[in-house]
Amino acid sequence: MSLKKYRLQKHGGRGQGGKVTVRHRGGGQKRSLRKIDWRRDKRDIAGRVTGIEYDPNRTADIALVVYPDGDKRYILAPEGLAVGAKIAAGETAEVKTGNALPLQKIPVGMPIHNLEITPGKGGQLVRAAGQAAAIQSKEGGWVTVLLPSKEQRLIKGRAYATVGSVGNAALRTIKGGKAGWTRHKGRRPQVRGVAMHPAAHPHGGGEGRSGVGMKSPKTPWGKRTMGKRTRARKKYSDKYTLVRRKG
Repeated sequence: MSLKKYRLQKHGGRGQGGKVTVRHRGGGQKRSLRKIDWRRDKRDIAGRVTGIEYDPNRTADIALVVYPDGDKRYILAPEGLAVGAKIAAGETAEVKTGNALPLQKIPVGMPIHNLEITPGKGGQLVRAAGQAAAIQSKEGGWVTVLLPSKEQRLIKGRAYATVGSVGNAALRTIKGGKAGWTRHKGRRPQVRGVAMHPAAHPHGGGEGRSGVGMKSPKTPWGKRTMGKRTRARKKYSDKYTLVRRKG
């Protein structure tokens, strides 16, 4: 895997024709993309961690791993992973922080992250700073996983996950200190609907400080979605969800 960094092309929340499809986006500091080894498909070969680096595209830090054949890859840096540590991936790998194994090979109760949903596709769950999932039980080739949202989900035992919790947990204690901190991240100011002109938002208009009114809250386009369930009633993944995150 190449460590070449690619310039990210920004769109400022605009779609085709320059139409705003996502509000409050735009500007921000230029970024380069670091390719992350989500699959951990360098199996049964121990690599050495040579550095822990900052990545502007995610909340977690990333670790640079160098393998004996000269291959270099970035992975999410787990909590407690230090420079000089040896890590590996595979069914025979040791169950320790930074190693990637199939779920069926990881003990119950062990914290995990970078969790695959489809075996071989690469980690899609539990990738944010300070997060960790836990294995609840194993039965018939399926593993019950408790996600950080408290949702319990069935995942195939062949799916890979990395042992340990994602590092940089102290991120939640950081305060921006100024409006520019948010602008650098590409977030533009948000304006309340009640402060707008009535032609710009259904909540707008009125004399003085007026609220939403007697009618139900609406989106800027007049749709009543406040408190309304938007999840598909018959979603394909419902059969794998044992406990929803909202009970």
